Amino acid sequence: MISEKDLAELENVPYEERISRVEKLLEGKENPRAFELGLLLALKMGQEIREKKPLGSESGDLVASWSGKYPESVVEEAIASAKEFLLHPANLAEKIKSGVMKKAAEESKQAQSEAEDAK
Repeated sequence: MISEKDLAELENVPYEERISRVEKLLEGKENPRAFELGLLLALKMGQEIREKKPLGSESGDLVASWSGKYPESVVEEAIASAKEFLLHPANLAEKIKSGVMKKAAEESKQAQSEAEDAK
């Protein structure tokens, strides 16, 4: 899972290396989350824009490769996430933060429940 910490670290890394890091995080994952795929797609699209290539010239192949690997709903959600990431990165950062906070709260609650069960 790509965390808020992972995203913060990515901001201090050269752009091309950001892409390779996200690719490594996704490498070998059987069922990546749509958000994770969307992050990679947004980075690839950003690279096309930086290099003044037509949008989709390379990222389109990436999406096409996902069609055979993942359910259509995941691919569509990844595309929507990439669009959101490119157009409204602050909103996406808030979603990540709330997801991380929610997960931490759930883990804390579970640990507390286990501790009470052990008594």
